[in-house]
Amino acid sequence: MQLVDTHTHLFASEFDSDIKEVIQNSIESGVQKMLLPNIDSNSTEQMLTLAQMYPENCYPMMGLHPCSVKKENIEFELLHVKKMLSSHNFIAVGEIGIDLYWDQSNLKCQKFAFETQINYAKEFNLPIVIHTRNSFEEAIKIVEKFNDNNLSGVFHCFSGDLKEAERIIALGNFYLGIGGVVTFKNGGIDKFINQIDLDHLLLETDSPYLAPTPFRGKRNESKYITKVAEKLSELYGVSKEIISETTTSNAYKLFKL
Repeated sequence: MQLVDTHTHLFASEFDSDIKEVIQNSIESGVQKMLLPNIDSNSTEQMLTLAQMYPENCYPMMGLHPCSVKKENIEFELLHVKKMLSSHNFIAVGEIGIDLYWDQSNLKCQKFAFETQINYAKEFNLPIVIHTRNSFEEAIKIVEKFNDNNLSGVFHCFSGDLKEAERIIALGNFYLGIGGVVTFKNGGIDKFINQIDLDHLLLETDSPYLAPTPFRGKRNESKYITKVAEKLSELYGVSKEIISETTTSNAYKLFKL
């Protein structure tokens, strides 16, 4: 069984003491490939270093996370993203989007950063990895505005309802990123996810955050994506092998792995 963790921050400080063990455990668990979303200019070096250490397993993205968007730094940070995309190979533009959980006062700046990076993705022919915390409506309206045959991506950490899922699918070339939330008792998406064809799903952990049950509240790791696959196997009434084969194929297709 081969799995792809399509969203994992393994370069975060939470892994400083045991990253080699974490990656080895993930590989032994069947998670052969781990995709690394960038945060901002401060995280780029750590991310690229990890990807260079494990070129067959860790694949970097380039983007500016909405929580790092500030009026005073937006020009510098977006220029950093553009320069990096021009000089390195990345599998996606991410993680980008809108976050209204922590700060609603800079929505205008977040929208500008999101739209700018969507245009970068089109220019470099890369998919986008979208963060939408308390901001699904704001984010998908922008994607719908820019959507064409040259745009694809994933709505990372999907935790919405069936109507929102259908709206994503209607875009044509977009996936739902399913992680630990599907295993939560009150997560919600377990109530309807099996109404969505597996061809629209990707698996992710968002490590070190959002560890699945029974590890909830602890540091998440890429190996725990197996718990997400097990839960989907239960909800869809199919084998873990089918979950693995389909979601892995989806990841290879979107990210050109």
